[in-house]
Amino acid sequence: MTHTVTDIWRHPIKSHGREALDTITMIAGQTMPGDRVWAVAHEAAQADGTAWAPCTNFSRGAKAPQLMAISATYDSDAATVTLRHPEQGSLTIAPDDSNDLPRFLEWVAPLMPENRAASARIVRVPGRGMTDTDYPSVSLCNWASHRAVETAMGQSLSAQRWRGNIWFDLGEAWAENALIGQQVRIGEAVFALREPVQRCLATTANPDTGVRDADTLKTLNEHFGHQNFSVYAEVIQGGTIRLGDKIEVL
Repeated sequence: MTHTVTDIWRHPIKSHGREALDTITMIAGQTMPGDRVWAVAHEAAQADGTAWAPCTNFSRGAKAPQLMAISATYDSDAATVTLRHPEQGSLTIAPDDSNDLPRFLEWVAPLMPENRAASARIVRVPGRGMTDTDYPSVSLCNWASHRAVETAMGQSLSAQRWRGNIWFDLGEAWAENALIGQQVRIGEAVFALREPVQRCLATTANPDTGVRDADTLKTLNEHFGHQNFSVYAEVIQGGTIRLGDKIEVL
């Protein structure tokens, strides 16, 4: 089985924007470089940046769908992130600079529902991104599964609803789940596929508008008997991945 990489995405600030890439160099035992480097802790959060914390500590698309409409650009040399939203315009901040926090909180406040805990601070964990797993994970997505969901719903869906990292087409829906427990080589990197990604309300929001307009969760459960899309993997051998690189099951 040989397929190729079609898309590479990272999300510099968890739940606050996505960025398309042509290439990325993975590091064994780590999350994708530049992916979920920071997370936005809300006012009721216990997370303090000293260790990984579950997603319930953070402002996220499942609770604030307007966040799904943010796109981002991460300048790793300058340590800045530029955020863009159709209603809020753009904002460039240095997430590690506390002096930029008030500007960020002012910019993001209109995107947060009034009945949810307000965003309060930006945190990071040295050495890994704040993915939804307690181990450093990368999410791998199969276009055939995406098409199956579109067909079941009778509507076209942006792939950015899934907030995945690496996309390819296995030609058969849910074939990625059959690879759990195996290893795959993607470009120069090798991944161990760990578990399916259980999906949340964030996927019901349109990434162009931030409006919930598709019941993805009901469709997954009723048509496919699960609430999963894509799989979590760990990097066990680092290396560069480029668009068009082969994916091979080892």
